[in-house]
Amino acid sequence: MENTKTLKGKLFLILKGLAMGAANKVPGVSGGVVAFVAGFYEEFIYSLKRINGKAFSLLIKGQFKSFFEYINGSFLCLLFSGVLISYFSISKLLDYLILNYEIYVWSLFFGMILGSIYYMAKDFKAWSSSTFITLIASILIGLSISFLSPAKENSNLFFVFFCGIISVSGMTLPGFSGSFILILLGNYVLLLVDAVNALYDTFSEILIGDFSFLNNDPRINMLIILVVFTLGSIVGLVTFSHLLSYILKHYKNSTIVSIIGFITGSLGVVWPWKETIFKTEPNGTLLLDSTGEKIIQNYQRYIPELNIETYYAIGYIILGFVIVLVLEIYGNKQKQHA
Repeated sequence: MENTKTLKGKLFLILKGLAMGAANKVPGVSGGVVAFVAGFYEEFIYSLKRINGKAFSLLIKGQFKSFFEYINGSFLCLLFSGVLISYFSISKLLDYLILNYEIYVWSLFFGMILGSIYYMAKDFKAWSSSTFITLIASILIGLSISFLSPAKENSNLFFVFFCGIISVSGMTLPGFSGSFILILLGNYVLLLVDAVNALYDTFSEILIGDFSFLNNDPRINMLIILVVFTLGSIVGLVTFSHLLSYILKHYKNSTIVSIIGFITGSLGVVWPWKETIFKTEPNGTLLLDSTGEKIIQNYQRYIPELNIETYYAIGYIILGFVIVLVLEIYGNKQKQHA
C-alpha cells in the first residue's frame, strides 16, 4: 500500500496523480499505465471498489471518519488532488509542447509505452496458448481502435454523460486512452480543452472578484457540460472499478496479458511520425465544429527520413524508455524499504 502518513509519501502520491492526469490528457496515452508501472494500480482499483452501499450507509449515518477510512480516503484524495492539479498546470504545458514540439512529445510517450510493455511483460510467467491468443486479440483490438475515424462533436448532455463514463476507461484500464476515445467520439476539444479552459477562466475571475461570467450564457453552458461530464466520469470510475476488481481477482493472468496487448496496440496512436487529416467539404473547404476548431478525420502515419529531427526523436524514444526503467528501479527500492 502507498504510504500516506509521511510528508514524503504524500508528496510522491500527489506527483503520481500529476503524472496520471497528464497521461490521461494525451491522446493515445493511458493514466492506467502510470498506475500500473508506478505500482499502485491494484490499490487504486480496490479503493474505488470501496465506494459502495456500505460506504454510503456510513456517510448517511454521519460516520465520516469510518467512511473516510473505509474507502482509503487519504490515498484517493491525494491521488486525485494530483490529477486535478495536472488539468490546470501540466495539461496546459502539454498543450503548448504538443503544439510546438509535437514529434518530440509523441516520441517521448512512445518510448515510455515501450518501456511499460517491457516492464509488464518481463515478469509475466504464465504464458500458455490461451494467454498468447488473448495477447494477440487484445493487440488487434487496440490497433483497430487506433485506426477508427473520429465522429462529429456532440454537446447533448446525455451523450456528454456517456463520454464521461467512457473517458475514465484510460484511468482504470491500462492501454485504453480515455482522451483518444473522446477524439473518436468527437468531444475531445469540447470536454478536455474548451470546458477545462472555461473552468480555469471562471476560477481566475472569481479570485479577482469578477462575477460577470454569471451573465455569460456560453460560459454557463460550458460549465454545465463540464459538471455533467464529471458526474459521468465518477459513475464510470466506480462502475469500472467494481468490474475490474472482480476480473483481477478471478482472471488475473488473462487481465494482465490483455493489458499488455492493449498497450501494445496503442502504439499506433502515439506513433510520432503522423500527419493530422482534417475533414473537408467536397470543394476542399475545411469543416469546423461549433467552437470553430477544425474537425479531425484521421491520422496518416509515415516512416520518417533519416535527418537531425529524426535522430532527436529517436533520442526521446530512448529517454522515455529509460524513464520507465528508472521508475521501476525506484519502485522496487521503495518496496524493499517498506
